[in-house]
Amino acid sequence: MSQHKLHVRKGDTVVVLSGKDKGKRGRVLVALPSEGRVVVEGVNVVTKHQRPTPTMQQGGLIEREAPIDASKVMLVCPACKQPTRIRHHILENGTKVRACRKCNENVDK
Repeated sequence: MSQHKLHVRKGDTVVVLSGKDKGKRGRVLVALPSEGRVVVEGVNVVTKHQRPTPTMQQGGLIEREAPIDASKVMLVCPACKQPTRIRHHILENGTKVRACRKCNENVDK
């Protein structure tokens, strides 16, 4: 499968745009660019039947976050705290950073 370019990265705060968890905010725990999906904290929680293993003695039902499509989330700007699309700025030293379209602040530190 080809590598996709995601608009969010691990550690970003995002808001869910559609689905059963619409409106929820959470932190991106894992970005999966090859699948075009992200795992967001507290979003798309599924119940998994877990067998006891040597590393995890207690089996049973566990709840964990499942990946959702990256197109269903929107980045929340750390400066203005609003969901926003991103634009790219090129700094003086030549590095490319993501910036908020609403307040023009850099998202990447």
